Amino acid sequence: MSDKVLIFDTTLRDGEQCPGASMNLREKMEVARQLGRLNVDVIEAGFPVISDGDFEAVKTIAEEVRGPIICGLARCVAKDIDAAGAAVKAAGERGRIHVFLATSAIHREFKLKKAEAEIIRMAVEGVRRAKALVRDVEFSPEDASRTEPEFLAQVVQAAIEAGATTVNIPDTVGYAVPEQYASLITFLRGNVRNIDDAVISVHCHDDLGLAVANSLAAIKAGARQVEGTFNGIGERAGNCALEEVVMAIKTRPDFFGGIHTDVVTREILKSSRLIARMSGLQVARSKAIVGENAFAHSSGIHQDGILKKRETYEIMDPEEVGWGGTELPLTKHSGRHAMAARLEHLGFRLTDPEIEAVFARFKDIGDKKKFVYDDDLSALVDDSIGNAGETYALDYIHVTSGSTTVPTATVRLKRGEESLQDSSPGNGAVDAAMQAIDRITACHGTLASYQVEAVTQGRDSLGEVTVKIDFGDGQLITGKGASTDVVEASARAYVNAINRSVALKQSAARRFESAGV
Repeated sequence: MSDKVLIFDTTLRDGEQCPGASMNLREKMEVARQLGRLNVDVIEAGFPVISDGDFEAVKTIAEEVRGPIICGLARCVAKDIDAAGAAVKAAGERGRIHVFLATSAIHREFKLKKAEAEIIRMAVEGVRRAKALVRDVEFSPEDASRTEPEFLAQVVQAAIEAGATTVNIPDTVGYAVPEQYASLITFLRGNVRNIDDAVISVHCHDDLGLAVANSLAAIKAGARQVEGTFNGIGERAGNCALEEVVMAIKTRPDFFGGIHTDVVTREILKSSRLIARMSGLQVARSKAIVGENAFAHSSGIHQDGILKKRETYEIMDPEEVGWGGTELPLTKHSGRHAMAARLEHLGFRLTDPEIEAVFARFKDIGDKKKFVYDDDLSALVDDSIGNAGETYALDYIHVTSGSTTVPTATVRLKRGEESLQDSSPGNGAVDAAMQAIDRITACHGTLASYQVEAVTQGRDSLGEVTVKIDFGDGQLITGKGASTDVVEASARAYVNAINRSVALKQSAARRFESAGV
């Protein structure tokens, strides 16, 4: 058995399925490149058949990101598998198709309405079709943790015989507990005669808060690939948090023996923050490894111990995961070259027009702040690339507000070369700004969530606003904006959400037309 545990990142597929977490192509590319620097083994880049956007994202990542295996998800359906094959084709030998089919009794009876023999037949046909397109095929029996072990063993054995090189045993609904889940892996290793011909993978959800514990228990039982996301984002309560798995293995060699991952752990914090920005899903302060308080000590006893010997209250060196690095802030006097060099150091790869757009915002912010820190700069990049392909751009905002006056906002937006301006009162400065934007765009959204955070410390910090908006179809659209003025940041976030909504509607219209409807 290999001593290496493969790290399979599904941030761009399962992570993005979290309500309100969708990313555009430009944002997905930044995440994919950072995952490459992190040195994950597999990037599940999307579900190519579900939309033109997902197909294009997987295809572009396969073309441009070097290093990791690039994977596309597919049901055991011909059109899904063919779409995944076409999307990962550019990755060559690094292309993988991940096919899945539900196997549990409840799924067989109520979702698929198929007998056991039919499930095995569909699994075999799906794997064989994928194998004709790529050498590397992964098969997942969906809801494996609630599937009868004897039947699960039959399905897994048949999938390996058909050509699967990895078999994933998902805890799809977060039902498992560590001892039971480890026993299931042990059972399969003892009852599937060709199990050594494939890598055993695990994909755990966090509905009971056990995703990481289940994944680690499975590793002890012989699994050698762990699937999850950084920050643990994903469907419902989320996925296994990969940073926790990686650091548990690294920190506890006494328990896990000689196993290891090839993750560059110093890139973990940078990856966490980038994913938080691109997805709009903030990290809890108390989150292990990457939360603001992960290495903070307020107790006098703890502080005394840390000063005497760090290991008294810290089991990991913060620098191992990217905390505590030297930061050289820029000022309004810094030039384009210095800013571009800093962006490159932070891992961003921007085009010349994108650098120009960020530099314009940088100079504007530099006039309002003494220093522009790395996190400020990252927020400005996110604010720019998050509006890639924008329909509307915020050009001007003026707000009057006070305890004895009706809050009123005047907003001017640019749509191409056209300037559009209107004013509106509101229930507060932010509401007035959003109502004025509604009047201009005729996109009337309902605010489902509003969050503002200081990007860096200090009274002149950038405020980063994240909103989730329902434009009437029940789908939550995330918008993000940053400024030293919270009202302006809120307006930018709302315009960002409108641009995303318009882009989604345009994409749906194109699919409608291409279908000949």
